Amino acid sequence: MVKGKFLNREGYTLSVIASVFLMTLSADNVQAQWKPLFNGHTLAGWKTVGGQAPYNVKDGAIVGTMTKGTPNSFLITEKEYGDFVLELDIKLEGNSTNSGVQIRSHLDQDANKGQGKVYGRQVEIDPTERAWTGGIYDEARRGWLYPLDLNESAKSAYKPGEYNHVRIEAIGNETKTWINDIPVAYVIDTIDTEGFIGLQVHSVPVDLDGKQVFFKNIQIQTENLKKKAFSKDIYLVNLTPNKLSEAEKASGYQLLFNGKDNSNWRSTRSEAFPEKGWKIADGVISVQKADGAESTNGGDIITKDQYQAFDLSFEFKLTPGANSGVKYFVTLKEQTNGSAIGLEYQVLDDEKHPDAKLGRDGNRTLASLYDLITSNRDPRPRKPIGEWNRGRIVVTPDNRVTHYLNGVKMLEYQRGGQAFRDLVAISKYKDWTAFGEAEKGHILIQDHGDNVSYRNIKIKVL
Repeated sequence: MVKGKFLNREGYTLSVIASVFLMTLSADNVQAQWKPLFNGHTLAGWKTVGGQAPYNVKDGAIVGTMTKGTPNSFLITEKEYGDFVLELDIKLEGNSTNSGVQIRSHLDQDANKGQGKVYGRQVEIDPTERAWTGGIYDEARRGWLYPLDLNESAKSAYKPGEYNHVRIEAIGNETKTWINDIPVAYVIDTIDTEGFIGLQVHSVPVDLDGKQVFFKNIQIQTENLKKKAFSKDIYLVNLTPNKLSEAEKASGYQLLFNGKDNSNWRSTRSEAFPEKGWKIADGVISVQKADGAESTNGGDIITKDQYQAFDLSFEFKLTPGANSGVKYFVTLKEQTNGSAIGLEYQVLDDEKHPDAKLGRDGNRTLASLYDLITSNRDPRPRKPIGEWNRGRIVVTPDNRVTHYLNGVKMLEYQRGGQAFRDLVAISKYKDWTAFGEAEKGHILIQDHGDNVSYRNIKIKVL
């Protein structure tokens, strides 16, 4: 034995083991360390931009006061942050306005007549009946990235008139949110790897002048970050084209279009992919411009596999006046001269294509169940022609079907139910036996003779 040292059977000294143990404890302590962003007494490290709503400190909280006649106001950190975990408590007076927390955001100093305009991702605080607290909005830029129609069970997480605990993880290209420890939103983005953190006082009408927003216990971690568990059953918005995240793979998603080839698709007319009328380039699959008629050029394409219950996501981009559609439960058993028969998520330029004015009560407009059910007519979920829109179709095992557009629920129905059959009976599909009630079918992208592009097509079997 070496004098003054005790060896275990592997030859390690107890002093070395003790050192390793202490280093492990030290690492755990570093990981658990929080740094305050607000000292509870002053606004040191923060500055006001945008509107003129005042921010003050009272009883250990930052208090923002809603002010009539001024645009959105923000109190932002002087420092910018990349990866972080942020926690804070927020209370909002009233239930007819909203607030939010800016993350990795930026300032256009010349906007608003020199007052500056904040833009970037925002975690929403929404006490209204809509109840989208914890959702992710892109302030002054892209609009909603994660409305809570995508996670309806989290709408009840917010407690009106009380302090609500908010947790935000911004690690790599992922942003996740929790409200009162309930997981809410999950976005994988392609922009903004760093920026400031900000607290919002929203612009308000006269009757809300003087209402207040309270922020306290604001703390951040920036080193040795550890991700908190997040349910794999909560829908994830991945804005990276044609690429599945590890979380999506673990949840069971598969790409139907890999951005490179047509390997999962074939023509409705043969087992091969159309020789003309379709183009794959730059991560996009596009219907080529022809004569604007149904399936007269390359023809429709369908998935090689068939699906029964599924969660289908896709992005699409319309050209002016264009028409297309995504159909589901397509069996190819019906004899048609034009496009194959199936339930259809309408993809259309509502303003310039005449089909939007046909049918009944707008049931041929964007995101509608074509010729059967009109989509939510709120114009806000619709992106301008020439921009990418995110479509989603969910069919649960009990045949409940939901259409989404850019994360907003557009319609819902029970496939095969009496109300559904009554609609079919007064539609163009009335002569097809048991229309839309097949046990399973292909997914179809329609060639309607107009230039329409698709990407990020993915599916999860339910």
